[in-house]
Amino acid sequence: MDREKYVLAGLNVAGGLAVLGSYALAFAMTPAIRDGLWGGVPDPLRPLYTVCMFSAAAGYFPFTALFVFCISGDELEAYTRVRLRWITVLYALVLIPSAMWLPLTAWLIESPSGPLFALIRLVLAVVAVGSTGLLVTLWLLAWRRGGWLVWAGALGSVPFWIQTAVLDALVWPAYYRG
Repeated sequence: MDREKYVLAGLNVAGGLAVLGSYALAFAMTPAIRDGLWGGVPDPLRPLYTVCMFSAAAGYFPFTALFVFCISGDELEAYTRVRLRWITVLYALVLIPSAMWLPLTAWLIESPSGPLFALIRLVLAVVAVGSTGLLVTLWLLAWRRGGWLVWAGALGSVPFWIQTAVLDALVWPAYYRG
């Protein structure tokens, strides 16, 4: 594995632990804050969120395995014109702000503020940009290279993108009533 793949793998381990840690933190919060994290999303939409969240997590693994273990940086660039370094940047755009969302939202619930809500929207938009970049790259790779793992990664990127770019970045802020 080359240096860039080690960086990507390390980012996924550290970033993944940070995201999971932020969700573990939610369990330690008061019930009022935990309930407030829904931000006004109506009860009928909440099961959709739950299904999408688990589907997104399940989809994350095939495309991450593809980038870390199964395709060389040269091959990725030949098929997509995207360097592995940019994939690492896209993952950083997804993982770092994702770990920030829950603590920022808990802070917003405790101390409502327009600028803090704007910061949360920015954080969610950055995640959406990163996940959109991953989705586009994976679908380019699937169409141009093919292979079962590449297609599994491309298909896995869809629920991940729906969760991050649609539900989190667009739907949740639209319903937020802090």
